[in-house]
Amino acid sequence: MGVPTPTPEAIHRMSTPAAPPAAGPYSQSTYYAGILYVSGQLPIDPLTGEVVEPGDAGAQTHQVIANLSAILDRAGASLRNVLKATVFLRRIEDFAAVNDVYSSYFGTILPARSCVAVSSLPNSRALVEIEVIAAVGGPENRLIGKRLFEATPC
Repeated sequence: MGVPTPTPEAIHRMSTPAAPPAAGPYSQSTYYAGILYVSGQLPIDPLTGEVVEPGDAGAQTHQVIANLSAILDRAGASLRNVLKATVFLRRIEDFAAVNDVYSSYFGTILPARSCVAVSSLPNSRALVEIEVIAAVGGPENRLIGKRLFEATPC
């Protein structure tokens, strides 16, 4: 017996102007069966479209988490709902600075996490990118479901 394929009606794409728009053929986030998959966020200020503080991984991490928080908020969730985070660093030597900022937001929540160094990120001025997976409830959650997602087409 195979795993059932989700129907298109069961998958919802979501976006918010409070975070940078997707820069390619993908969604800011996708919701299915109580789980929100948030695409990797770069340290881009959604108002200016520019990378914040080039060269400062700590400041960039603050912006990345602000972008993630905006997307989670749109889904009626917060960082407390995060189950898993993946951190991509352009320079592994920035690990401590990124970790300090990251821990100031996640505190004792401690979602599962991976952190990898990469040779480059989609924006050459970015030093950090983070993607998350969050539990946000099902259609019974008044903030999730067709009303929310259909109101914001991608």
